Amino acid sequence: MKKSTILRQLLQERKALPAPGAHDVISAKLIEKAGFKAIQVSGFGLAATYLGLPDMAFISFTEVLNFTRNIVDAVNIPVMADADTGYGNAINAMRVTEQFIKAGTAGMNLEDQVFPKRCGHIEGKTVIPMEEMILKIKACAKVRDELDADFIINARTDAIAVAGVDEAIRRGNAYIEAGADMIFVEAPRSVEEIKKAVQGINGLVSINLFDNIEGGKTPLVSVEELAAMGVARVSIPVGTTFAAARGVQNYLEAIKGGRLAPERKDLVLAFDEFKDLVGVPGLREQEKLYLPKFVE
Repeated sequence: MKKSTILRQLLQERKALPAPGAHDVISAKLIEKAGFKAIQVSGFGLAATYLGLPDMAFISFTEVLNFTRNIVDAVNIPVMADADTGYGNAINAMRVTEQFIKAGTAGMNLEDQVFPKRCGHIEGKTVIPMEEMILKIKACAKVRDELDADFIINARTDAIAVAGVDEAIRRGNAYIEAGADMIFVEAPRSVEEIKKAVQGINGLVSINLFDNIEGGKTPLVSVEELAAMGVARVSIPVGTTFAAARGVQNYLEAIKGGRLAPERKDLVLAFDEFKDLVGVPGLREQEKLYLPKFVE
């Protein structure tokens, strides 16, 4: 079964499918190993880990596509891409959709922000006219229908920050009518706004949470509560990135000043565990079969 078909079936259950964010292949493999059923490539995480910059449109589509393709190739669960604003107008967004489908992704987020966009939890956002976003979605839906009808177009609206939740609902319904498969309501400011959006939008709804992180706009609500509301997906986009940063920081703190910390095994993976993660045992088996001078 296609990954996009699997993802579509999971979303249609409306049980708040958790989709942690991956910022590289290692984080993606760890997400899969932990038992999650879907991954969201984090544009925030990619910008931070590869450029050391915030999610403010500094990373190019080509870079995001290549990083995303590597993640897709490394795991066996559905991966959703971060298409930002489509990297331009509707015509640009059509090519973005085509390339993500060809790369094997199961879906993508597409935002109604003005380019250059910024993280949905950073101040200073503006949105394009609803009519422009409708045409962009229609253009992307045409590509989807031609290449992979199950590919998920997750239309994100940042309208709450600009004009309130009622405008986000109005846009969400217009985007569904235009061909979007799910509406990503970014940065609702209360549980009541989440409930209102889910009840008011005539289609699947995705909510974004900054788990265990101070500074996010959306209140932390449990996956169980979101499932009870009828949310289709909950993305947790930056948790792995922030956890990785904290982990490296803790390790460096333990060894700074010329020290080693052999007793702090809690700070690192064991070498054998890491070798398993990156597939060393399987490659060694291939070496036995195909290298004329295999060395034990």
